[in-house]
Amino acid sequence: MQAAQLLKYDKKFQLVIRDVPTPTPNENEVLVKVKAAAVNPLDILVGTGSVKLIQNYSMPLIMGNELSGVITSVGKKVVDFKVGDEIYSRLPLDKIGAFAEYVAIDYHAIALKPTNLNFVQSAAVPLTGLTAYQVLNEELKAQPGQSIMIPGGSGSFGQMAIPIAKQMGLEIIVSGNARSKDSLIKMGVSQYFDYRKENYWETSKSVDYVIDTVGQSELNHELGIIKKNGKLLSLKMGPNKLFAKNRNYSSLKTLLFSVAGSGIDRKANRVGVEYHFIFVRSDGTQLKKITQIVEDEKIQPAIDPTSFKLADVNQALNLVNNGHPKGKVIIRF
Repeated sequence: MQAAQLLKYDKKFQLVIRDVPTPTPNENEVLVKVKAAAVNPLDILVGTGSVKLIQNYSMPLIMGNELSGVITSVGKKVVDFKVGDEIYSRLPLDKIGAFAEYVAIDYHAIALKPTNLNFVQSAAVPLTGLTAYQVLNEELKAQPGQSIMIPGGSGSFGQMAIPIAKQMGLEIIVSGNARSKDSLIKMGVSQYFDYRKENYWETSKSVDYVIDTVGQSELNHELGIIKKNGKLLSLKMGPNKLFAKNRNYSSLKTLLFSVAGSGIDRKANRVGVEYHFIFVRSDGTQLKKITQIVEDEKIQPAIDPTSFKLADVNQALNLVNNGHPKGKVIIRF
């Protein structure tokens, strides 16, 4: 089979298309014929070595973190799945490899794809869906009646986070582009700021939580609207001491993350806010719940119209890293 491999970490990495053996699933795995694989900013972080303190891979590495496809064989201990099932997955962190014609995946990391989505649309859901679910339920432990602000919430993350937050009984405030305002209000947003015309930090009331999708440039504004003892969680700003502590990392790793996140922690502590970072993991049980939300809410993830094949993987990565995609960038098999 063909696969896109990373040969070494490099700030200007290029993947290489190679013929490699088709994997043989172990007793807990299914073999999946890949139909579509999404390209994410996470793939850039993996390729450049930016997350090797969290997960350091052996080389050569088949890249790619999320996919949709069809099961072609199952291990003897696999339950609830059979040959022919149409599934999707955020692959286990220690065994990625979506940029390939076939992938062996632990069955605990997969779920049946939503019935209202095709393979291309389905491949756009697992990473953002699981991120939203784990942020709200595990990191923030949000409760009904509490308020949440998502700067940059008109993107793919907000599309999944908003319906999950709505089901949890949260008040949702978002800043984003003008074209998404009406659709996101219909999804359950109570207050929407067009970022080109309005500064949310000038008029927004104090909120319990902020989920940052923008990065350090927005930090001071975000901290300015969070209630004392509230929480800021970033998808962009990087890990800190709390991230390492919650994952029982070694004392050396904890020290390194403490140093890396010290600037953000100082600013957050100064205003009585706790800073969190997330590195989303695979979870088939949670993904099944996300499937139900996608079907119930009739969610249609935005897909960039550019059509990429596996041979075009470096162009797809470049679009994600340097371009302005109009939705998830997808490699079609």
